[in-house]
Amino acid sequence: MDSCRNLATRLDVPRRYAFDHDDAGSLRRWDADPYLRHRIYARRCSFKMDLKRFRRFFVYLNLFIAAMMILVGGDSYLMLFVGWEGVGLCSFLLIGFWYEIDTLGRPSWANSDAAKKAFIANRIGDFGFLIASFLMFWAFHSLQFDQVFQQAPAIAASNPGLITAITLFLLLGVTGKSAQIPLFVWLPDAMAGPTPVSALIHAATMVTAGVYLVTRSAALYVTVPAAQYIVALVGAVTALFAATIAVGQYDIKKVLAYSTISQLGFMVQAWAWARLQQACSTF
Repeated sequence: MDSCRNLATRLDVPRRYAFDHDDAGSLRRWDADPYLRHRIYARRCSFKMDLKRFRRFFVYLNLFIAAMMILVGGDSYLMLFVGWEGVGLCSFLLIGFWYEIDTLGRPSWANSDAAKKAFIANRIGDFGFLIASFLMFWAFHSLQFDQVFQQAPAIAASNPGLITAITLFLLLGVTGKSAQIPLFVWLPDAMAGPTPVSALIHAATMVTAGVYLVTRSAALYVTVPAAQYIVALVGAVTALFAATIAVGQYDIKKVLAYSTISQLGFMVQAWAWARLQQACSTF
């Protein structure tokens, strides 16, 4: 009975929000502006959908906004993961919004299949995030950002392989959410959703959640330069590969999707090289 009580005590992870300057800026960028643009577009196009589907669209959209606020506002990897799963669920629901027709309005299950592909690809990435969280809790006995980052240098000095494993599993989560190699295959088909969803969620907001995760975990990555090299390599290969594919596309939504993947690759690579340069200048 005592051992069960001790385990329950260790699993008591606080669920709080913490806002610093960067988080407040992230909330403003990811919440207010896209939300207003969504409402403007939906009101202009409301005549194209029945009342039931119009309400459903706003339910999914507001759920996405709530999940994104949890993602950027939580003060632990647990709360970040809750928001992470929330935006993934909303992505699935919005990609398959027109589940019974294709992009040309013909009867088809193509949009439904695209939603399932996005769901499966993101679940693979989420598995990496989960494994990283389990390893983190086992090593640091906490998922709070401040406690994990304070202990990271000492753990990296005594057990660098563990920190490397955590960062690489986090990178797997990044490849799923930010559509990096090898889990980039879902984003081109995700453009099957309503146009504002494609333009503002799958090209501007949700897909940057992976970049946010790797940036938020910078204190872990700086302790293992090898993981930073791998992050830079993944970003560089994705940027070149996706841009090459975009050149040969004729569907404007496919061009937007592959160019988005390429730009996300540049973001991931730029973050990794900036951290490597900072580490080299420190030493």
